[in-house]
Amino acid sequence: MGKVLLINKPQGITSYDVIRVIKRKLCPKKVGHAGTLDPLATGLLIVLIDDATKQAAEFTNLNKEYFVKMCLGIKTDTGDLDGKIVEECNVPELKQKEIKTVLKKFKGRIKQKPHIYSAVKYKGRKLYEYARAGIKVNIKSRDIEINEIKLLGYDNKEITIKVNCSKGTYIRKLVEDIAEKLKTCAVVSELVRTKIGKYCVSDAISLENL
Repeated sequence: MGKVLLINKPQGITSYDVIRVIKRKLCPKKVGHAGTLDPLATGLLIVLIDDATKQAAEFTNLNKEYFVKMCLGIKTDTGDLDGKIVEECNVPELKQKEIKTVLKKFKGRIKQKPHIYSAVKYKGRKLYEYARAGIKVNIKSRDIEINEIKLLGYDNKEITIKVNCSKGTYIRKLVEDIAEKLKTCAVVSELVRTKIGKYCVSDAISLENL
């Protein structure tokens, strides 16, 4: 028998850290997850136990929803606040109408280059391994789909949005691309995965309550 666990991942640990905790507490024969979350990110992580690991592709292919905060005016090597600042940019006077207009340009099927600090493989190695070694690689764009992108608020150089997207979408890269259209730069300052398909973070449990 297999089990599907909905875990609310806390900030500051990796998805594999979650797997290690589950291995220690539940001693499963097999365990995996359906979609990595960065250490800075929190929210829904689907963990598959024993026979449920056979459904990994099914869960990975589901659309995902995120609550995102963008901090304008800085750029880091990783695309989030965990990285090293590599650039500081002027932030123009923005109005919500302008931001909404830019966001609409990202709705639908678009091309996106994965972030250099990602686990996408190039010639057998993960992109972040090249990045850490200071090696430049030719990253190819891929097709993704943004089903919904909604402005939730803008205040003091911080934009808050909700994004519903297809698998393979890199939110850190999306944030950088949005900022570029706004004639500035930005990083992810907060990221919460709220849904995967029909599964909601409100139904997830903490590692402490596992």
